[in-house]
Amino acid sequence: MKYSEKVMDHFLNPRNVGELEDADGIGTVGNAKCGDIMQIFIKVKDDVITDVTFKTFGCGAAIATSSIATEMIKGKTVEEALKLTNKSVVEALEGLPPAKIHCSVLVEEAVKCAISDYYKRRGIETDILKDGSSCDNCACPHSHTHTHKTTTGE
Repeated sequence: MKYSEKVMDHFLNPRNVGELEDADGIGTVGNAKCGDIMQIFIKVKDDVITDVTFKTFGCGAAIATSSIATEMIKGKTVEEALKLTNKSVVEALEGLPPAKIHCSVLVEEAVKCAISDYYKRRGIETDILKDGSSCDNCACPHSHTHTHKTTTGE
């Protein structure tokens, strides 16, 4: 499997690793097929993500997608961060092998889950993750359902 230099850089030198104390939102997702588990921690002030970190158990692609996603949403408003897509993560990494696209999908879901958690903690109703689907592998602590499209290459 061939990885881009950008993927290798984020895998070997991940940015924003660790757990944020007193995080305003935490998103945890997993994929039982590959064993990847991702946690995204966000701090928000005046609707801007001022800090973001991650803890990921998984392959190099899972670590690289988590690392670059934190860079992509740090300093953005919550609404801007919600626009993060798995495709934008793949593009920022200058590509991923088809068998590893599911990592970018997981990190998109983890970011949305962290933002959903942030809203929930503030007592704000949200439909961020309301898509009518279900995910048996999700470790997100909320009462919603969502899916990880791990086989479609999306």
